[in-house]
Amino acid sequence: MTSTETSEIVLNKAHLGTIGVLAWAGTHTDDGRDAAFLLAYPLGDGEGSTEEGELAVRAMLTQAQLPVGGAIVNGALSSVPLSLLVEGGNAVLTLPQLNATCTAPPEWLAAAEKRGQVHLMFTTRAWPEAKPGEPVTEENLQEFVGDEETIRSSAHCRLPAARLRT
Repeated sequence: MTSTETSEIVLNKAHLGTIGVLAWAGTHTDDGRDAAFLLAYPLGDGEGSTEEGELAVRAMLTQAQLPVGGAIVNGALSSVPLSLLVEGGNAVLTLPQLNATCTAPPEWLAAAEKRGQVHLMFTTRAWPEAKPGEPVTEENLQEFVGDEETIRSSAHCRLPAARLRT
């Protein structure tokens, strides 16, 4: 698929289906320090085929100025219509077409606070085995996130980890 074809994709919300979000902490390859990672992925349960669901996610990411398979976008320095709120042990991801929340583990919250940012990986690739609210093993997460197909079909963005001000 060419970039021209991608930009012409019309978002069909019915094809999106469920979008899952997982938070985990790990060591960042750039500096070896703890980092907070967030994975957003479709379950592939929208109307239509899995391919139509993946195209719908791609269209949503394109509209949000997040290039699939491209460079890492710095959400603090760009005008991407995307935000992350970290509050009450939760990560709340907001795009124009989507609001998604997940409970974040304590080590993720600590890494997000220490760095002040989170690395978002939003893949178009369906992951039906990772249903929201059900546990995912570290092995399954590493297998999915580290798969070349997942990496190629993802948009990557560093987002400021905003908190509510009191």
